[in-house]
Amino acid sequence: MKVCVLGGGGREHALGWAAARFGHDVTVVPGNAGNPFSAAEEPVDADLYILGSDDIVVGGTGDRLRAAGKLVFGPNADGGRLEGSKQWMKDLLVEAGVPTARHGSFAEAGPAEAFLRSLPGPYVVKTDYLALGKGVLVTPDLDEAIADARAKLEGGGIVVEECMEGPEISVFAVCDGERAVLVPPAQDYKRIGEGDVGPNTGGMGSVAPVPVATKAVIDEVLERCIQPTLAALRSRGIDYRGVLYSNPMLTAEGPKIVEYNVRWGDPEAQCLLPLFESDPVELMAEAAAGAIRSEPRFVDRACLTVALAAEGYPGAVRKGDRIEGVDDAGDLPDVTVFSAGVGPGMTTNGGRVLNVTALGRDLPDARARAYTAVGMISWPGMTYRRDIGARYA
Repeated sequence: MKVCVLGGGGREHALGWAAARFGHDVTVVPGNAGNPFSAAEEPVDADLYILGSDDIVVGGTGDRLRAAGKLVFGPNADGGRLEGSKQWMKDLLVEAGVPTARHGSFAEAGPAEAFLRSLPGPYVVKTDYLALGKGVLVTPDLDEAIADARAKLEGGGIVVEECMEGPEISVFAVCDGERAVLVPPAQDYKRIGEGDVGPNTGGMGSVAPVPVATKAVIDEVLERCIQPTLAALRSRGIDYRGVLYSNPMLTAEGPKIVEYNVRWGDPEAQCLLPLFESDPVELMAEAAAGAIRSEPRFVDRACLTVALAAEGYPGAVRKGDRIEGVDDAGDLPDVTVFSAGVGPGMTTNGGRVLNVTALGRDLPDARARAYTAVGMISWPGMTYRRDIGARYA
């Protein structure tokens, strides 16, 4: 099958790699200089188009391709509102009866500040618009929350939430508009610093599967969160075909949705796709056609990804540094290095530059393999967390 993956980061490299592993002809548009499947600036003719990033979905690329008669894995712009607007997503959750945090949506600073003062803290402030995974502040400091709310309001609306307590996981459902098929749960690490400190990023690493995400927990997420959300989407006339990426927090009262995303996660895709024993493209093509018939199979192994970032991330980063050691790291058994922010001549060209992914018999084994590979890669100012998966070691 000819597969065209749309996007330029590490997730899109992983999707291309996974498709090629099962013999498909792959092009990633636009890709990046470190992604061997990057071959075009515009979408090529293909049997299946996979929408990679949130802005591609929200911008209506799926609508345009479907209007041209193409098979597309990824929702149209109407389904993309789940990620494109936190307020719209929260309204849908309330309508569907899906558990979530106490929250309010605001367009002005005064009411937002009053609502923040009514909360016990810690405080959560989110942009109501896309912010590339970095539009969230979680803080125990009321003054910091108020200042952040005022700053975010300069770019658009915001959502303010009461902070929930518990482990947060990532549960991915491949959807055909009616049916949802789950893949193994994952867990990502959003904060820049070890011990989950510092500002949020697009994700500094991930693990899969997640020991705290038992079958009973995942069944509850499917029944109480994912299926009601799909039903609510259908009630609004939205035919959701693609990945529904849920972030439930496992609170004392049960799972509650933090947010939804409308594409494969980054860096979770880099952790999940190597676990497929069956062809993930076959599953995505069936979902895109509106009728999942096959049941995916997964290897009985664990996977761990470490993101390597440029100096200064998640703020302004330095670019153009030569990256060393990638080929040697990728030659290690069960290790794959996915390129994200890579420029010509294997130089740094973005915030998150590489994703080092390793399979193992369990998470400690995968962790040891991944960090051995990380130790072989270098460039000036390379930044990464050394505690990915440590809680499960």
